[in-house]
Amino acid sequence: MASSIPVSVPADAALEAARGGRVAQRTRRLVAAGAGFVLLLALVAVAAPWLSPHDPVRQSLRGRLAAPTLEGADGRAHPLGTDHLGRDVLSRTLYGARVSLLVGFAAVAVGSVVGGALGILAGYRGGWTDSVVMTVADAQLAFPFVLLAIGIIGVLGPSFPTLVAVIGLSGWVDYARVLRSQVLVLRSREFVDAILALGGAVPRIVARHILPNVLSTLVVIATLQLARAIVLEATLSFLGLGIQPPTPSWGGMIQEGREYLDSAWWISIFPGCLLLLTSLVVSRSGDWLRDLLDPTLRSE
Repeated sequence: MASSIPVSVPADAALEAARGGRVAQRTRRLVAAGAGFVLLLALVAVAAPWLSPHDPVRQSLRGRLAAPTLEGADGRAHPLGTDHLGRDVLSRTLYGARVSLLVGFAAVAVGSVVGGALGILAGYRGGWTDSVVMTVADAQLAFPFVLLAIGIIGVLGPSFPTLVAVIGLSGWVDYARVLRSQVLVLRSREFVDAILALGGAVPRIVARHILPNVLSTLVVIATLQLARAIVLEATLSFLGLGIQPPTPSWGGMIQEGREYLDSAWWISIFPGCLLLLTSLVVSRSGDWLRDLLDPTLRSE
């Protein structure tokens, strides 16, 4: 009877494996926490009509520039104060979350569809198609986004569809460049050659074999682009090129309170802090998700 020979595992390898397991577990928890924050913010935005204590566009000049209080001059609570027109800052901040998330998700959808399709097309077809797509991408990267947005919105006028299109199309380059590089590697793999030899159609190869292999990368880029889209929406609204008054938006509220920072700081500070927290959590969630889906990028 053959005797079993014990196999010893080096102590360094065991410690490294244990450390890698702890890092992976911590990363999963961070991703879950970031996703929970976004979900909570989305629920708050959807429930804004029921959570808001006041009408976000209702003006009351008697109660203008009131500091945060639970009993204002009108006998009603204003936990985050009122602005220069007497509108409740808390209600406007809650409704502003709806605008930021709606524009952010819509812009990410536009950018991922356009950029993903062009990146896969350029990577798989190659040749002049690849050259044209990458030349357009390089040209857009060389052109300042703010000037491009001012030109387009100046011609078409500020509106929700225009804002979504401008922000979405400004981010398609990231999708296209990353997915192109991955598809260039995938199209040279043996399984693609085997499917082509068996008579497989190109659309079927892309839909059934190429797209599933780049889907995780697409999700990571979309998460990172969501934070960028939220900040860009606030930037354009701050400049008067985004969501137009009296519709509340975080960028517009920051701009409206800019002249009252010394006397009514709450008009700009509260939406600004929420914008900062949202952008940080969403962008960090994208980093954590990238570390989780790509073990080679995990940091100690």
